Amino acid sequence: MGVQLDAVHTVYLLGVAAIVGSMVLRANVVVPAILATFAVALAFTGSPLAATVAVFNGSLVAAKELFSIFLVIAFMTALLNALRSLGADQQMVRPFQRVMTNGHVAYLVLAAVTYVISLFFWPTPAVPLVAATLLPAAIYAGLPAMGAAAAIAIAGQGMALSSDYVIRVAPAISARAAGMADAATIIADKTLLLSLVTGLVALGLAWLRIRRDIRAPSQRHLAAWQEGATLGASLAEQREQVAPSIGSFDKSVLALRAAEGLPETGDAAPPAPRHPWCNAMAILTPIVFLLVILVMLAPKLVAGLPELKGGDAAALVGGTAALMMLIATFAADGRQAMHTAADHIIDGLVFSFRAMGTVLPIAGFFFLGAAETSGAILGLPAGTAGPGLLFEVIGAVQHLIPPSPTIVAFAVLIVGMITGIDGSGFAGLPLTGALSGALGPVARIDPTTLAAVGQMGAVWTGGGTLIAWSSLIAVAGFCRVPVLDAVRVLFLPVIAGLILSTIVAVVLW
Repeated sequence: MGVQLDAVHTVYLLGVAAIVGSMVLRANVVVPAILATFAVALAFTGSPLAATVAVFNGSLVAAKELFSIFLVIAFMTALLNALRSLGADQQMVRPFQRVMTNGHVAYLVLAAVTYVISLFFWPTPAVPLVAATLLPAAIYAGLPAMGAAAAIAIAGQGMALSSDYVIRVAPAISARAAGMADAATIIADKTLLLSLVTGLVALGLAWLRIRRDIRAPSQRHLAAWQEGATLGASLAEQREQVAPSIGSFDKSVLALRAAEGLPETGDAAPPAPRHPWCNAMAILTPIVFLLVILVMLAPKLVAGLPELKGGDAAALVGGTAALMMLIATFAADGRQAMHTAADHIIDGLVFSFRAMGTVLPIAGFFFLGAAETSGAILGLPAGTAGPGLLFEVIGAVQHLIPPSPTIVAFAVLIVGMITGIDGSGFAGLPLTGALSGALGPVARIDPTTLAAVGQMGAVWTGGGTLIAWSSLIAVAGFCRVPVLDAVRVLFLPVIAGLILSTIVAVVLW
């Protein structure tokens, strides 16, 4: 490609290395991302003033690109809060308690319910809900606590969060970082399949590991489990083990805060207030979102139907959540809903920025490596193309990159897993997305496939299945198992699933 590398490219690569190194060392990556942005802008412009402005512009450009994601999270969280005020959140899962006739069925039910709830509300609020309503019933049915932890972590923190098929935060970040903002739907479709492959393999292997510990249903199992450390003590112990470094997005902190709000006994959560609209909203909410999913899938099943483009799918989910939140709020509060609806939205935005706020400076740095966004960050005149630093580096060394799609796919998977070491799962998506956009044409593999593979590695690792200082802390705390033992049980099943899903990605796409 004839690209001449200079000092700016060197500084950019050093910034990437500093961010990856921080992740490996379990340090927060916001500081190196900000400093790296300043250093690259300084090397490019030669002006400390312009470099200082670029630090702000980096987060501003990232916010413009990603704010739709923040809104979807906020509206979904607002809906969950409104449903909780009715008691409808727990009512939606209570019928599954009757299905748990033995430990094997309980394992499948825990995984299925966790997966569905996590698709719509993310695992952070899903884990406390499932633990409060279904976990005691699963323990009574004979499922060992470690089996319950494996089922919840694989289905929620792994399968649901890695595809993020409904809320679509992860696919949107990956697509924008790869320079293909309109390809978020394609990445979401691919990660959905890959997450199912990885999850089913991991669930199967984890079940093989714990199946000998499954016992016949008995009250003794629940009594013995309840006689262990209280939930609060268990959570505190987990926190002491891993407190030196919590994930960049504080998902584990948010989950722990939710956990601490529950009773410390092992009993199921106290019955929800008997509100007249409780059952109606518990039925209406899943039906409405099932219809939303059907609308999103319809163009793939019926030829000729118009597809949702760009961010339309996420916008449909967010708009539906906002309207359902209003219905639930008026059902719960009547005339006071004019005030409480606004409170729910504010709480949702607060949660959204707590969970995702630190992605802005990180994404800003990696957007600095793409020509489409670097100009705005560096303050170049409108219409002037900026430098595509990462793509230029890849172009200069492409003769050293093996032209094997398989090797490149596994390399991106490993990079994703390395970025997930920080315990967040989402912090590395700007890097894996940018690498996918740059490496895809060189390796003759679709960049959306590489982005999906990198997303799988980052989220499965840091989202809460392989890293002890991630939100796996909360899962282990609820189930009252040592978090490091949970990592040991999950490690081989998850790694086997990721290897197989990467092979499937290369063969299919």
